[in-house]
Amino acid sequence: QVQLVESGGGSVQAGGSLRLSCAAVGYTYSPFCMGWFRQAPGKEREGVATLSTDSFTTRYADSVKGRFTIAQDNVKNTVYLQMNSLKPEDTATYYCAASYATACLRSPINTAVATTWGYWGQGTQVTVSS
Repeated sequence: QVQLVESGGGSVQAGGSLRLSCAAVGYTYSPFCMGWFRQAPGKEREGVATLSTDSFTTRYADSVKGRFTIAQDNVKNTVYLQMNSLKPEDTATYYCAASYATACLRSPINTAVATTWGYWGQGTQVTVSS
């Protein structure tokens, strides 16, 4: 059973950058997909970026396209989210997730999240000030 350990959150001014890391440990079989989701106070959780661990296919929410990049390091079993040109509306708790469901390979980023993504990290706070 995979465990996900996140790091890299913090506070930054608008226009700044942060990189989040998610180390995956304790698994026998690699997840089909890894992803980053976020939840702001009073809002629903939303998908930010996902990656197929085999084909490296990536998907992004429209709100972060061109600013965020998801990537993986297979040697370190770590997934990263590079966040550039941060905006105050990016403020949220960011969660790393893993999926063993093949649906993650073809479904839009926010489709059937609860049934597709079965493993979650503890969350890391990102705060962007104006």
